[in-house]
Amino acid sequence: MSHYLQLYNHYNITMQNKIADLRRDYQLRSLDIGEVSPDPFVQFKGWFDEALKIANASKRFEANAMTLCTATPDGKPSARIVLLKGFDEKGFIFYTNYDSKKGQQITANPYVSLVFHWHEMERQVRIEGQAARLAPSLSDDYYDSRPRKSRLGAWASPQSQTIGDRAILEKNMDELQADYGEKKPIPRPSYWGGYCVEPSAIEFWQGRSSRLHDRIFYEKNNGKWRTRRLAP
Repeated sequence: MSHYLQLYNHYNITMQNKIADLRRDYQLRSLDIGEVSPDPFVQFKGWFDEALKIANASKRFEANAMTLCTATPDGKPSARIVLLKGFDEKGFIFYTNYDSKKGQQITANPYVSLVFHWHEMERQVRIEGQAARLAPSLSDDYYDSRPRKSRLGAWASPQSQTIGDRAILEKNMDELQADYGEKKPIPRPSYWGGYCVEPSAIEFWQGRSSRLHDRIFYEKNNGKWRTRRLAP
């Protein structure tokens, strides 16, 4: 065995041991099934408002950041972080390029999952459901509310497509800024808009000591939400 290989193996074993030793005992809160709202959206709003308050005070995380997991028709998953832009009793809303990888996967397979992780509160919310495009008028309203450069960015970037260099994006942006100037209206691209994820299941997870976490699971059956506790 070469000297460099021995060093690599020693480093790798040491690093793996350090990673395996990483742990934290969660002790901030508890969650009992008798305490939660029978409506998961009411429960989510309470947790989200609390996360938003902490995020705004600390300036260290985005409360509306969520993992969006999509999958191909044959079940190959793909996950990334997107931003929640609204929610109500119908579902959870985000916006993206319909021609992106996630957009193409949603077209082929509308079943998705969302995960919010609020580390500062030792909480997670996991959502399962189907994604559907918003009405064009709703996408127009949100698009028009975005900062001007963000609207131009939707035109400048062929999201998820291979590009040779960042200079391509910068060139596209420069040309768009020259074309639209400071006041000319910027239309929403037809390939950009919103999705609403209508949930069929929502789980609220509260970290607890000794890994005996609290998990309250909401499931929709015949139009009604039912709750049950899950073992950690």
